[in-house]
Amino acid sequence: MKRIAFYGGSFDPPHDGHLTIARKLTEIFELSEFVFIPAFHAPHKKDKNPTSAFHRYAMLALATNDAPKIGISKMELDVPARPYTFETLLRLKNELKDTQIFFVMGADSWQDITTWREWKKVLTLVNIIVVARPDYEIAFSHITEEIRARIVDLRNNYELRITNYELREVKTINDDIQIYITDAVQIDVSATEIRQKIKDDVTDWHKDVPVEIAKYIEKYELYK
Repeated sequence: MKRIAFYGGSFDPPHDGHLTIARKLTEIFELSEFVFIPAFHAPHKKDKNPTSAFHRYAMLALATNDAPKIGISKMELDVPARPYTFETLLRLKNELKDTQIFFVMGADSWQDITTWREWKKVLTLVNIIVVARPDYEIAFSHITEEIRARIVDLRNNYELRITNYELREVKTINDDIQIYITDAVQIDVSATEIRQKIKDDVTDWHKDVPVEIAKYIEKYELYK
């Protein structure tokens, strides 16, 4: 059975943290493919105006061009009127019936998960991978006891692959869905900080993005 992970977000801009997550999780979970899903406009961030979806998609394409197992999906860009994650996951389950699906989220999304539409459904439709950030505490008190029972804590096991744990194949009942917590990616880069540095003409933001993305941002004068 194929294993494919999907990582949703604004990616505004995509940076080394996003790409390190893709590479590291592909290795740890022995994924067939890792797919970024850029959001047209994240519904839980209505107060923010993201950069054009075309620019964000183009930057992801540049960043992943030489990575055969890392791809991009336009599924949320093509249907901007249906932006909710649970709808995306339902579509993926219907389209990829013979695939073990993982949905990746960062520590900040995990902390805010109860603000998402149908958040319990999000956490029980497919396997979840929560990527912890350095010096960022992961809490569990905000979720239900039933969901907490699904958690597999992989933290502090940097050299181990997921196959050293019980990785159940997704069947037809929700009891097979697990939530994996990993701190294997020890890099803390913020897209918000990158945008602010560009706006303030602080040039050290270049170190946090691939060269191709830095050139793209400068060419099209993004975040000024």
